[in-house]
Amino acid sequence: MRTLHKSFILNYTKRFLLLSVLLLITSFTTNVKEENDTQSTATYFKDALWQVKAVHPEGYFLDVRAVDVYGNAFEVKALQDTDQKSFMDVIAIVENKMIPIKILINDGKFAPVKAISDDGTTFTIKAITKTGDRINLKGVRRSGNIVHIRAVNLNGSHYSIKAISPNGEINDVRGVKISGKDLEYSAKGINVYAHVKAMPQTGDIGDNFLWHIVGVDPNGYLININAYDSKGNSYSIKAIQDSDQRSLLDVKVFYNENEQLSVKLILTNDKLIPIKAIGEKGELFDIMATLQNGEKMRIFGQKVSGNIIPLHIYNAKNEIVYQIKAISPEGELNDVKGVKILRQPLEMDLNGVSVYAHVKALSPSTN
Repeated sequence: MRTLHKSFILNYTKRFLLLSVLLLITSFTTNVKEENDTQSTATYFKDALWQVKAVHPEGYFLDVRAVDVYGNAFEVKALQDTDQKSFMDVIAIVENKMIPIKILINDGKFAPVKAISDDGTTFTIKAITKTGDRINLKGVRRSGNIVHIRAVNLNGSHYSIKAISPNGEINDVRGVKISGKDLEYSAKGINVYAHVKAMPQTGDIGDNFLWHIVGVDPNGYLININAYDSKGNSYSIKAIQDSDQRSLLDVKVFYNENEQLSVKLILTNDKLIPIKAIGEKGELFDIMATLQNGEKMRIFGQKVSGNIIPLHIYNAKNEIVYQIKAISPEGELNDVKGVKILRQPLEMDLNGVSVYAHVKALSPSTN
């Protein structure tokens, strides 16, 4: 029995020592990985890079760049290196190397956003206006583990930061804290407050009730969408947030100061369903997208089963080219879709026009 007892203690001791060594190795690996988070990587996947843009309240994107002390600007991207889109690194690409972007500890009101290279060189992250002005990105507010990042101009206006996939999907660019302390870790002597990641939108609600209706180019540009009458006159089209909910917003054409026109999908036997604004006398207004080169493209709904009809911008060959979004002045985005209430083809008769479905701005579907 004594021999068996000694053997048991010896085996237990060996297992305990082995487990301790494994835990030490794991701890060491974790620490090395944390430090190596500041290292650059020479390879990346071009088809998995999302554009990173600031959203101007008037409904267009601003480029976001990493700028060195000499004023040289480098691209900023979100990296999708797996099939998940919920938690992606945001990086600067400098001389074909990926440089991680962090929010730094700061004693002031806002925290600076910087890219940190493997030798400790920092690059300031800025949004570039149409006139070439460079606006610093800042961590402006913390909500638990999330730090809200904005481009903050000289008059104090805040612009949201978004990541746009090659397919037109949208994520928020946020700071993320893992540690409960202010200091997340130090990289090359630089104190890091939070990591910068691209994550699904959370839906901050603002006071502005008019959202712009736009197409989303996968290269990171917004495309104007307007209504046109038979004489070619154009009218703005907006989603209206008339309460504190953003889940289902009306989409209207602003015909004049006192009149808004409903936007509907028109009953047809075709697979592609035309989208029109309908006047009080039944006159139809085309809804079209205008590219940067002035080319106009049509918008259609595509018949599918269920209550939701996808809307897209189509080229002359009737191929899907761009998605359609509603974008708030604060930079939040909703999907613009057709919505059916009834199971029958005819949804309603509006001023003598047979309507197949309504057009609404809906909370974005899960990525």
